[in-house]
Amino acid sequence: MSCDFAEIDKVSPISIHAGVRRWPEEGVTRVPNWVYTDPAIFNKEMEVFFGGKTWNYVGLACEVPEPGCFKRNWIGTHPVIVVRGEHGDIYVLENRCAHRGAQVCWENTGKVKDFTCPYHQWNFALDGTLQGIPFRRPVKGKGGMPADFDLKNHGMRRLRSVNRGGSIWATFAEDGPSFEDYCGQDVLAEIDIVMPGKPLKLLGYQRQIINSNWKTYLDNLKDPYHATLLHSFYITFGLWRADSESANVPTGGGKHSIMTSTNSGKRKTETTSQMARFDDSLKILDSETVTPRREFNNGRVGGTWIFPSSIVGIQANSLKTRHLIPISPTQHALVFTYYGYEDDDEEMDRLRLKHANLIGPAGFVSMDDSEMLTQLQLGLSGYPDGVGVIEMGGKDIEPTDYMVSEVMIRAFYKYYREMMNL
Repeated sequence: MSCDFAEIDKVSPISIHAGVRRWPEEGVTRVPNWVYTDPAIFNKEMEVFFGGKTWNYVGLACEVPEPGCFKRNWIGTHPVIVVRGEHGDIYVLENRCAHRGAQVCWENTGKVKDFTCPYHQWNFALDGTLQGIPFRRPVKGKGGMPADFDLKNHGMRRLRSVNRGGSIWATFAEDGPSFEDYCGQDVLAEIDIVMPGKPLKLLGYQRQIINSNWKTYLDNLKDPYHATLLHSFYITFGLWRADSESANVPTGGGKHSIMTSTNSGKRKTETTSQMARFDDSLKILDSETVTPRREFNNGRVGGTWIFPSSIVGIQANSLKTRHLIPISPTQHALVFTYYGYEDDDEEMDRLRLKHANLIGPAGFVSMDDSEMLTQLQLGLSGYPDGVGVIEMGGKDIEPTDYMVSEVMIRAFYKYYREMMNL
């Protein structure tokens, strides 16, 4: 399902108080279904993770190229605005009027001189400073704001933010860790591979709504095992297979993960006999679709999940960010932002766009995930007291050099339990 963010505007999380929840005794090799269905758990996640001491992806610098250019986005269920100020600085503001809390910005993108709340027309500068309000002075000697009302104390909240290689990250935590400490050296190195500091070029977007809990998508991206079975296109044409050279590295105490592989090409091996969806007779007439042009990654593909809501990486020649936006306990939005480099030639621009067809709502690969996660959520919601088994590849949380492992999911839920006090 396509999404222009209108659906997100319409949904608010439900607030209820649930009974005491206890994790299964087996620990991280079991995940209870209620973590994907309980509204009270969902609301706590929005507070602990998205509103807590985490760093959240909010956009690319090339999306706001000039002063006044803005992009509306979400950190969890919290609406924010990414905007370039009049002197070139990039700000991340709460998309919330300091007066009554209404969303100030209703458009996804645009260019403005300032922001004015539609409700009572409070006007804010690009950096969030309150510049003026109607009827601040009495009308015919009556009404108006108190004489000691100070504009400086009523601006839009400005979040801490950083620019890493052209990617913009923000946090609500004034006393949280630096972005560098939060990510750690392994994750920073992966970001720097695909965003090395040279100017980025925006190529386009794909957006969708998936009817499943936000963590089902997170689990899916921490699970190379499913990709070696579910995705016929991947395994048949060698873009991601169990017999490829690979690495699965949980890091940051389990919250982040790095998953990489090397394109092994279309070939039949002993391993393919266990892949029911592998069909050696299938051929693709447009071989360019599965034959990337050699560039900086030397055939190494994959992605890095930066908790809580984003992944950066490369597939074939397609560079992209994926931004996960929770909407409710059983629904999330997913936004793909495709980019290249300003110094790419026309041929590389074309290939980056062509290979974008692998991923996204109707991608040769990703459409499998959208349908599978919807069906998964039906099973989870129908049996909230059920338990998932996470034992592929063993029971530990150490990095692996093979695909058939759920180690990154186990590592994540160790971190998750500690943070959620479950």
